[in-house]
Amino acid sequence: MRTTPRTRMTRRAAVGTAAMMLAVTACSSSDSGGGDDGGQITLTVGVFGQFGLEEAGLYEEYMELNDNIVIEQTSVQENSDYYAALLTRLPTGSGLMDIQAVEVGNIYEVTNELGQYFVDLNDYDVDTGHFMDWKAAQATSEDGRVVGLGTDTGPMGLCYRTDYFEEAGLPTDREEVSELWAGSWEDYIATGEQFMSDGPDDVKWVDSPGGVFNAVVNGYEERFYNAAGEVSYKESQGVSDAWDIAMRAVDGEMTTKQAQFTPDWERSVANGDFATISCPPWMLGYIADKSGDAGKGLWDYAAAPQPGNWGGSFLTVTEASQHKEEAVKLIEWLTAPEQQVRLFTERGSFPSSEEAIANSEDEIQGVTHDYFADAPIGELFTQAVDGIPTLIVGPRDQVIQEGLANGLLAADTQGLDGDEAWDATVRSIDNALDD
Repeated sequence: MRTTPRTRMTRRAAVGTAAMMLAVTACSSSDSGGGDDGGQITLTVGVFGQFGLEEAGLYEEYMELNDNIVIEQTSVQENSDYYAALLTRLPTGSGLMDIQAVEVGNIYEVTNELGQYFVDLNDYDVDTGHFMDWKAAQATSEDGRVVGLGTDTGPMGLCYRTDYFEEAGLPTDREEVSELWAGSWEDYIATGEQFMSDGPDDVKWVDSPGGVFNAVVNGYEERFYNAAGEVSYKESQGVSDAWDIAMRAVDGEMTTKQAQFTPDWERSVANGDFATISCPPWMLGYIADKSGDAGKGLWDYAAAPQPGNWGGSFLTVTEASQHKEEAVKLIEWLTAPEQQVRLFTERGSFPSSEEAIANSEDEIQGVTHDYFADAPIGELFTQAVDGIPTLIVGPRDQVIQEGLANGLLAADTQGLDGDEAWDATVRSIDNALDD
């Protein structure tokens, strides 16, 4: 989950992020006895980015409901740094939090290869029946162990700048914009070619080739691994199609030549250097935060060409925790339907709970985003969830996905053709997988 400001953008909640060294050396319950004082229990939570739980006031509410619980959160900005540190700590149990967030790209490895370090939630009679089937399956091992509870999902959409579209002679109404590329990422790129011809000279069509790739590939059930659990990215139709679409953006000089979530990319967002960006729910916060007042009302939200899911996270309880029962109760409450609805209305993180969507349909359907021209994001996200495939997730998904995005960026910045870039990318990924 990558969340930043509130969905309605009426105020921003402050969040303290920790430096990497602090996260590595932070004491867990196993190190300090949980910080118990006068009957109180301190539960530590490790997350990446601005996860949204603290910002939405959920910790504060839980502590009010349970006056014997104190919740302390540590956040590392980038998941790659966060997860690398988590892998280092797991074998020893030192420095682990009671609760550790896990991004979807890492959940297979955590569930199936590192499951011994995490509590089996079946032992605590946790209710997982309200989650979407495919979401619950991602954190369930082949032998039935459940190691995580889903927080959010990432149904795909596209955000676009209405002022740039108008200047290029393209429609600006979100329904008409959606029709430009309905059912076809090829049509999205073709629209980009028109934009590059007729739009503002100093504005690109899209932010990054990696963003295009991720949006396309996450619409396919098989991406980096096949159903047998074998690495298959070289033969994957999803990877092939996504690579070709992204390379068309590269060859057409449609991108800002930036890697997403870097300081240069953030400046590109702030400067309004591009007209469109792949937009799962958590991306809205990034745009609103980085574009600021200058971009408010200029961005809008349209449907993606095809259904897909990019992102979504889980909460786990570590075996190193000295307060497993209390930690399990906390993550069960944080991911319960009522809290998922609140997290969406407060932060824009779309629920992974079917019950949350069904029982709060009116509340969810009525959510709009005033930064994005009052786009009815509750309605649009609900529509976008339909048709999302059950993605096959493998143990090194993140390594492969990042390697492919890096290869496309190299093609974009170094002038490599598609074949050269592909060969270099395969060598790099295979070396990383051999490590």
